[in-house]
Amino acid sequence: MPPEPEIELLTTTGTFSLDGGTWEVENNVWIIANDQDAVVIDPAHDARAVATAVGDRELRAIICTHAHDDHVGAAPELAALTGAPILLHPDDLPLWKQTHPGDHPDEDLRDGQRITVGGIYLHVRHTPGHSPGGVSIYVPALEAVFTGDTLFQGGPGATGRSFSDFPTIIDSIRDRLLTLPPETTVHPGHGATTTIGAEAPQLAEWIARGR
Repeated sequence: MPPEPEIELLTTTGTFSLDGGTWEVENNVWIIANDQDAVVIDPAHDARAVATAVGDRELRAIICTHAHDDHVGAAPELAALTGAPILLHPDDLPLWKQTHPGDHPDEDLRDGQRITVGGIYLHVRHTPGHSPGGVSIYVPALEAVFTGDTLFQGGPGATGRSFSDFPTIIDSIRDRLLTLPPETTVHPGHGATTTIGAEAPQLAEWIARGR
């Protein structure tokens, strides 16, 4: 029987561009894999580095938590290198088209959908606010949730740019993430990991500061 999948982290660097601005960023690329199968969450910046990290394992899916260019820029190249399908929530297609006007994701992500890798389930939770089609990926077997840019250590993702909305991201965090078990580890798209239990007491403070 194959071993249960584990969480692997690859950090890549590049730029994020939106609304006429460009910023240097460092991204977390999350790989959930055992010695046979893998999925990649948010292939940022460097498709060949991600493919090398996956190695000879079968890449079953390229999951995009949202369609900002620093999270999906390398997705088509990684798909071409590996043959894996790109999965994105359809509400983020307008953002996707800003980066990849000639391409289209292979499959839609849906709230409540389950994706399997190595015999465990990845649960898709629609968590809009940072973007309309933002999702988080909850993996009960690993006591982990992959939040993209919805929830970070210390607060919600940014909502000051196009396609974002602060009340919506607060609703997503309160109703879809902070309801998870407190021991659940939060693996965001940038920066350090945290836990649901560590972040939940700060919700009122985030609402008060308005960001």
